[in-house]
Amino acid sequence: MGYSVENILLGIAILLFLSILVSKGFGRLGIPALVLFLGVGMLAGSDGLGGIYFDDAATAQSLGTVCLMLILFSGGLDTNWTTARPVLWRSLSLSTAGVLITAVLVGYFAHWILGFSLLEGILLGAIVSSTDAAAVFSILRMGNIGLKNRLRPTLELESGSNDPMAYFLTVSFTFLLTNPEGSIWQLVPMFLLQMSLGAAVGLGMGYTIAAIINRIKLSQEGLYPALTIAMVLFSYAFTSLVGGNGFLAVYIAAVILGNRNFIHKRSLTRFYDGVAWLAQILLFLTLGLLVFPSQTIPVLGAGLLVSLFLIFVARPISVFLCLYFFKTELRDKIFVSWVGLRGAVPIVFATFPLLAGIEKSGMIFNIVFFIVLTSALLQGTTLQLVARWLGLSENDDTPKRIQLGEDLGYNTQNELVELKLPKGSAAIGRPLVDLQLPKSSLIVLIDRGGKFVTPTGSTMLAENDKLMVMVEQEAEIAAVRKVLL
Repeated sequence: MGYSVENILLGIAILLFLSILVSKGFGRLGIPALVLFLGVGMLAGSDGLGGIYFDDAATAQSLGTVCLMLILFSGGLDTNWTTARPVLWRSLSLSTAGVLITAVLVGYFAHWILGFSLLEGILLGAIVSSTDAAAVFSILRMGNIGLKNRLRPTLELESGSNDPMAYFLTVSFTFLLTNPEGSIWQLVPMFLLQMSLGAAVGLGMGYTIAAIINRIKLSQEGLYPALTIAMVLFSYAFTSLVGGNGFLAVYIAAVILGNRNFIHKRSLTRFYDGVAWLAQILLFLTLGLLVFPSQTIPVLGAGLLVSLFLIFVARPISVFLCLYFFKTELRDKIFVSWVGLRGAVPIVFATFPLLAGIEKSGMIFNIVFFIVLTSALLQGTTLQLVARWLGLSENDDTPKRIQLGEDLGYNTQNELVELKLPKGSAAIGRPLVDLQLPKSSLIVLIDRGGKFVTPTGSTMLAENDKLMVMVEQEAEIAAVRKVLL
């Protein structure tokens, strides 16, 4: 049965609206958005109420690649290098060695318990070896929860950088299964080539994109998003064509760009945040349509076994091994082990063996879907509880920032930082002139219950005042917070 363009557009509009509406309603219960989006897609599918038949793995994979690329770019733009740098090596250890250890452990388990060949088992492990950053932090933000001991940047950096490794392993073991003459030792030089080229192109493109944005001087502001999308697509496609890892190139380019000054930085970051959400919704809806619930029932037992092994054995072992050489508290390791939430990436990667015609690809796809669903429901709904139980949660008081001069293209380090005076602050009831703020910082505006006050030296600070503080350097923020908070 064919569909007209109008029917397709109407269906997309209804599914998008329902997805957002459902996520708003049920998201408050701690249910990850990905589960809700997948659920809407499944209900709209041929086994659901909508009756939409969709069985095109190639289209789903192509759409998934584009969506993942945009999601990674948006995540990279939001990565603060100042907070990420101290946890760089332990995050990279988790996103590389951790992914490999997880894949191998799950592979051997599937080989022994499910009767898969060892290569088929490791392929399954590779597909489910990466974590989902968007789902984890959407839950944390809804509860306004911060994490102690630099856990948040650790998990963000791990989740943003582990997809390239999982992609490499998935493609490599798919190749080995379809080419019996291939050797596992071929993967080592292939890995080094892909990662080195991906990193090199990503670094180069990050600086190049920033320079082009600042120098091209477009007459219309609306052209800047189009310009950056073109360069993001180029980064991925060019890297892939020369044999590198395109996902790694996109993520590194975004991290470099996000930590530099460029014209319209704030508006472009917001634009990509919206694009990333749209990409997630479209991706989850498409994958939900691709899944036939009736076909997952026969693998329910196998999927449950693999999922429980992944959550309670493989992920914790990989985390404890990777963090062994780093100064990390036991409770931190336990929490990182629990934050192994699987998202849309494994379902996208599961389409690779499907398209390659691997014998057990259908079973692998359905098991992967069940693992993602189980992980999201079990781990996703308990993140806040586990963080509090381990004593790792704290109020998320990260100050809001505005980069001054960015819309005009000025290369300045000045920022406006919003700080709220809490109850018990030593600054309450004192005039500004008595505060020992850093010389290069300045309180430029006070929001007092919705009424804006232009401060002078004699202005007295009050509880719950929101202060807009201009600073020149990152280090000044800590000094200002020490005085005011």
